[in-house]
Amino acid sequence: MAAAQGSEIERELSFADFAAAINFVNRVAELAESANHHPDIFLHGWNKVRLTLSTHSQGGLTEADFKLASQIDRLP
Repeated sequence: MAAAQGSEIERELSFADFAAAINFVNRVAELAESANHHPDIFLHGWNKVRLTLSTHSQGGLTEADFKLASQIDRLP
């Protein structure tokens, strides 16, 4: 994931096509469910995904955000 920006971590990715973008979103969703920590996911265009991590209940970043970001970074 990209570096922390204030109270959130944000990353935008581009994929070969719509199906690849959806596949990535589904893989992120599996990680998020396992961690019980859910990023904001924005699918736009036909192949772009923006992820934003923040712990809303804490008003900013927590260890859970950095841990999930690290797991997402390891997705191929």
